[in-house]
Amino acid sequence: MSSIKVYYTSMSGSREVKQKQEEVTKILETYNIKYELIDVSISFKLSTLKALPPQIFNGQEYRGDFEMFYKAKENKEILKFLKME
Repeated sequence: MSSIKVYYTSMSGSREVKQKQEEVTKILETYNIKYELIDVSISFKLSTLKALPPQIFNGQEYRGDFEMFYKAKENKEILKFLKME
């Protein structure tokens, strides 16, 4: 199983949240990075953080939210962001 985890929601009514979630998975697939999707509408791990999905972890280590992930992508630093170098 992959150590990269993307916490997302399957129950969001927000188009923006859905687009950000899709963008994260698309970028990870472009880099051939295996990841695990964890639905926060079932898991309550993020609900206590009051954070909007998607949220990205490497194992138990929090790596960031969509904006941080996208900035790393724009800077061509996805592997660094994910601590996979």
